[in-house]
Amino acid sequence: MAFVSRIRRQSDYNTYPSSIPIVIDNGASYFRIGWAGETEPRVVFRNIVQRPRHKATGETVTIVGDLDPSMMKYFDCTRSGPRSPFDSNVVYQFEIMEYILDYAFDRLGANGSGIDHPILITECACNPVQSRSKMAELLFETYGVPAVAFGVDAAFSYKYNQLHGICKKDGIVLCPGFTTTHSIPFVDGEPIYKGSSRTNIGGYHVTDYLKQLLSLKYPFHSSRFTWEKAEDLKLEHCYIAPDYASEIRLFQEGRKEAEEKTRYWQLPWIPPPTEVPPSEEEIARKAAIREKQGQRLREMAEAKRVSKINDMENQLISLRFLLKQVDQVEEDDIPTFLSDTGYASRQELESTITKVTQSLRKARGEPKNEPAEYEENPDSLNNEKYPLMNVPDDILTPEQLKDKKRQMFLKTTAEGRLRARQKRNEEELEKEKRNQLEEERRRENPESYLEELQAQYKEVLERVEQKKRLKTNGSSNGNNKSGGIGRGERLSAAQRERMRLLTTAAFDRGKGEDTFGSRDEDWQLYKLMSKDNDDDDEQPDSDEAELARLSSRLQEIDPTFVQKVEGELSQTSGEVPRVRPLTEEDYKIVIGIERFRCPEILFHPNLIGIDQVGLDEMAGTSIRRLPHDEKELEERLTSSILMTGGCSLLPGMNERLECGIRMIRPCGSPINVVRAMDPVLDAWRGASAFAANLNFLGNAFTKMDYDEKGEDWLRNYQIRYNYL
Repeated sequence: MAFVSRIRRQSDYNTYPSSIPIVIDNGASYFRIGWAGETEPRVVFRNIVQRPRHKATGETVTIVGDLDPSMMKYFDCTRSGPRSPFDSNVVYQFEIMEYILDYAFDRLGANGSGIDHPILITECACNPVQSRSKMAELLFETYGVPAVAFGVDAAFSYKYNQLHGICKKDGIVLCPGFTTTHSIPFVDGEPIYKGSSRTNIGGYHVTDYLKQLLSLKYPFHSSRFTWEKAEDLKLEHCYIAPDYASEIRLFQEGRKEAEEKTRYWQLPWIPPPTEVPPSEEEIARKAAIREKQGQRLREMAEAKRVSKINDMENQLISLRFLLKQVDQVEEDDIPTFLSDTGYASRQELESTITKVTQSLRKARGEPKNEPAEYEENPDSLNNEKYPLMNVPDDILTPEQLKDKKRQMFLKTTAEGRLRARQKRNEEELEKEKRNQLEEERRRENPESYLEELQAQYKEVLERVEQKKRLKTNGSSNGNNKSGGIGRGERLSAAQRERMRLLTTAAFDRGKGEDTFGSRDEDWQLYKLMSKDNDDDDEQPDSDEAELARLSSRLQEIDPTFVQKVEGELSQTSGEVPRVRPLTEEDYKIVIGIERFRCPEILFHPNLIGIDQVGLDEMAGTSIRRLPHDEKELEERLTSSILMTGGCSLLPGMNERLECGIRMIRPCGSPINVVRAMDPVLDAWRGASAFAANLNFLGNAFTKMDYDEKGEDWLRNYQIRYNYL
């Protein structure tokens, strides 16, 4: 299908003789190209270029114009956004411009390496000569164009409407375009560029301002407010307010007229599923399943424990039998006898028997007692293991002194480990007893036990939340009436003592000579002030451990229990939550004051930080810049003001502009503001009618003319619009 249409375009291109010019309206927003003498352009597309990568092949492709949404899934556009050849309204990226011209000529049906038709291309008013010369070089050198002519888009639109009787020979054309706005006066049908003016405000800024306002108003839907969607909303809903201040008051007071002017955009919304609490039968069924699973797990654990006890008993019998055999062997033959068993000495074998015995007692649930021989005579074992402990230092050699220090360290470490082991055993026994008591209470009265456990959980959770608030709450002064916590109340006891010592030291230092550090007591004070001395934050929080235990216990016995996350308690205590679930109202986009606030920047650019004049003042500026100082000429100009460009389609534009110009003109001056027949396409249609004139080639120049006269000649180049 694409191949057939390409052949058809080529045949259409070949049917036109080489003397028929090609007309190009090179706008900052849209690119339009067609044949001279026709009323509609053949090809219209966005004047942008994208170079995304194909997801499958990784190849970079060039896409001119809008990307088809159905093709987005094949390309990765995250690294390459749309690029325009324009800076404001001046072409400066001619590499991108070449991509656009290639695409346009191909769509028009051109084949071969050159374009053998004259070209009329539009530009902005007072286009810099560098941009104009680069465009001429591109058309001559790359495409081999025989002749080129440049014309102003706003002037073509004015002349086209003059032919149809919309405006007169003397008048002003106001063109609020995509990125700029131009005002050009016409005298005797010719534009007077000395009286023209330009502001850097246009339809792009209106759309971008609308996008920003909606994104700030609905931050949770900012991804939906794309530039294209904001452009559609602008064209569909925006209007020019006759009186901006009174329109603002209308919405501030909330009158009925404001409600009628408000528009709504409903985004797709799916209500969240409602959670139905489980029935009593469902709770009982889940509890039975959980009890059955727990019973099966207990049986498996018991079988595993019994198997482990049997293995350790067999191992202990084997080790004791081996020890009896070692007793029958002479002392010198013991290492040889034990070489095949994996033990190096009798002491290692006895140590292994001791460890296996302790593990067996632990598996049986018996208390972990120390070996009997150690309990009966621990000093004798210490004397055997640490023989230098009770020997005076005077009779020891230097090497023996080092061994004595090492033995002292080993003995202290061993005794510390023994004490820690005993403490852990006591804690485990206490925990086991407490679990047994709680289990007995639960079996006696399950409902009362569950209520008591829930009350304990809530109390501990409140304490934990209170500690977190004390740590994270902001500082306040002594006159805090809102219940805030000051910094002094958030500090621990050690931190408060350190702050007191620092304050005292700083106060004493300013009284006289600074002698801090000269005494030993000062260094002790320095140790107390050091942050390394504060160990409160490093100690474990017992409340958090108790909270974890209660949560685990409640999850075992209560199927409906849901553990509360951090911050949920403060929300249930009456405070407003920071994040709430979105409702249907949050998905309804209200477009009220934004309808006229965004287009207002065309008359007051300072609303977005651009210190320039508005549309109404531009007309007065163009009149004052004219070299003629005739009252009749000024009246003729104001009696024929033409609005063209995309922004002139906004409702209320003509009335507001006429009201603004009337305020800066003398009383009784004739003022007539009209809109072009088609503000978007009249520029191309005027250029098409101009290129169809037999005298068109007299306004164009060839490559030979350009080479002979040079770039400076283009500075004063201007076509004669009266041929139209």
